Amino acid sequence: MQQSHTKTVSGQSVSALATNQVLRNTYLLLSLTLIFSALMAGVAMAINAPYGMGLICSLAALGLLWFVVPRTADSSKGLYAVFAVTGLLGFGLGPVINAYLTGFANGGQIVMMALGTTGGTFIGLSAYAVKSGRDFSFMRQALMVGILVAFIAAMGMLVASLFGVYFQPLALAISAVFAVLMCGLILYQTSEILNGGETNYILATIGLYVAIYNLFTSLLHLLGFGLGED
Repeated sequence: MQQSHTKTVSGQSVSALATNQVLRNTYLLLSLTLIFSALMAGVAMAINAPYGMGLICSLAALGLLWFVVPRTADSSKGLYAVFAVTGLLGFGLGPVINAYLTGFANGGQIVMMALGTTGGTFIGLSAYAVKSGRDFSFMRQALMVGILVAFIAAMGMLVASLFGVYFQPLALAISAVFAVLMCGLILYQTSEILNGGETNYILATIGLYVAIYNLFTSLLHLLGFGLGED
């Protein structure tokens, strides 16, 4: 009986160590990818990259995210794929930020508010997930469906805008929905790491990065509408 109890405690200790290792590796890689993404955004802003180029980079990043990252996540190639995705998304974000900086008198304030709110939200939600120890796996299906529907709606808006059709209330609604979904994704992804549902730090990193990226762009859109000064 004592031996069985010892094995159980030992197994729990090993599991906790493995979880902590995944969490540390995830946050380390996430920090590096965010820095790299910010540098690439800075490059795009410095060369005044056109919006079309940024859009192409973002679409290329989506292709890598869907078809390359899942196939390479268990090898060292996954690291290259993650940096490729985050670098392309960062570069694609440069023209968007430039548009706010040049299009609004208080564009710099809007960008910094979106950045600060995103950072504070991520830290707060991550800390809550870690401290509470709650299992948010029940959110998985709702998040998957919600993100898919919101993504299809966003793509529809993008295609419509190419033909000169833009319905602002719908665009704002999509941004608000995305912001809420990304908060849920942060809670879910962090919970998955803590509860052993996600043991691959590359996949965990890309999941959190996507949540942060989409939360920032959604807040940027919402704040630009609410606080933007021509």
